[in-house]
Amino acid sequence: MGHSADKSGGGGGVALLGAWLASAWHRPSDYEMLVPLCINVVLSAVGVGVVLRAIPALSSMFIDAGLFGRDLCKADRTKKIPESMGMVSGSVFLVIMFLFLGVPFGQHFINSSKPFPHAAFSEYLTSLLSICCMLFLGFADDVLNLKWRYKLVLPTLASLPLLMVYYINQGSTTVVVPRLLRAWMGGTLNIGVLYYIYMSMLAVFCTNAINIYAGINGLESGQAVVVGASVAVFNIMELGGFQARSHFFSVCVIIPFITTSLGLFYYNRYPARAFVGDTFTYFAGMTFAVVAIIGHFSKTVLLFFIPQIFNFLYSVPQLFHLVPCPRHRLPLYNRKVDKLEPSVVEFKGGSIRWQVMAALRLLRWLKLVDLQEGLGEDGELCQMNNLTLINLVLVLLGPQHEGSLTTKLLVLQALCSGLALFIRYPLADLFF
Repeated sequence: MGHSADKSGGGGGVALLGAWLASAWHRPSDYEMLVPLCINVVLSAVGVGVVLRAIPALSSMFIDAGLFGRDLCKADRTKKIPESMGMVSGSVFLVIMFLFLGVPFGQHFINSSKPFPHAAFSEYLTSLLSICCMLFLGFADDVLNLKWRYKLVLPTLASLPLLMVYYINQGSTTVVVPRLLRAWMGGTLNIGVLYYIYMSMLAVFCTNAINIYAGINGLESGQAVVVGASVAVFNIMELGGFQARSHFFSVCVIIPFITTSLGLFYYNRYPARAFVGDTFTYFAGMTFAVVAIIGHFSKTVLLFFIPQIFNFLYSVPQLFHLVPCPRHRLPLYNRKVDKLEPSVVEFKGGSIRWQVMAALRLLRWLKLVDLQEGLGEDGELCQMNNLTLINLVLVLLGPQHEGSLTTKLLVLQALCSGLALFIRYPLADLFF
């Protein structure tokens, strides 16, 4: 299956889906996908109910084990809130996927006239293995508080089983060349081992992009639900295309993820009664990487991460310690008005490279950073907001109530998903 399928469907995704649904009751190949998909939805609906009941039942157990935190954006910071509850939603997700395993593949034992799809089966199992590994490693991070260098290595290691099976199954490493370059490079280009490096880096980015775009109630779980829903819409639109089988398995993974994450979001939203922990951000990021790889849209998936990509690029000066980076870059809570304000970092202007200061002044001119210079007794002290999208929204809109801020950020995520689908369909036809 070629990765030129990242462009499949063009502007006719909805038409292809309609044609597929119309024929699903008549063509056996389409019917074999429709029935398992319905069963997957039923199992996912049960899953969200299990998560909703399990989190309050297990909260005291997590607190007794020392897995709890205190909400720094609330007036009452003494209340213990269970941490790492992403382990609950992640475990329920895995149970759903194990139960569902026999649905698409079990029919081959009933009807032995068809050859068993060993390649698809191995890809499905290694997908679950990669997700399971990342869930475990995320929980280990919550317990052991691993350093950042390990957070970059762990997703790479967890993605290796899936990449190995992708190689054994002779997965394509061919990409479509934009029209403007086809006169020199041809219609497609095989980039070989570079594509495997890209897919491995995709797992690293997805896990850490969600991890650093966090800090207020409901944002981690909420953004995962929105991105997951966007991926599901894209997969469903592509079910009528020539990569239908790949998108079918991808959507069967993402639907249980969405429902179990919704159950977690119910308790993680403002005011939070559960924290998701790095367990969930690792698990969510790896799930997105996995569905993109098995669905053969590992480039398209990045379009659904527009806010996360912006947040990463905006954070680069602090992430790479070009300017001071505090351990927590959470917004500041103002008790008097019960609102969040942008948190700030202070540093001596002379301790920063002139190129970095020039870049920060340019960002100030673009209204993207609140940089103040000439402070302190000696006039060398500088102060600016911490470089996260959350703080930037507070700089642009002013102090916000935490629940309102989360809602605005999730609406932004949804709008960016709409933009992503526009880029993927109508706009892509102009370039490919």
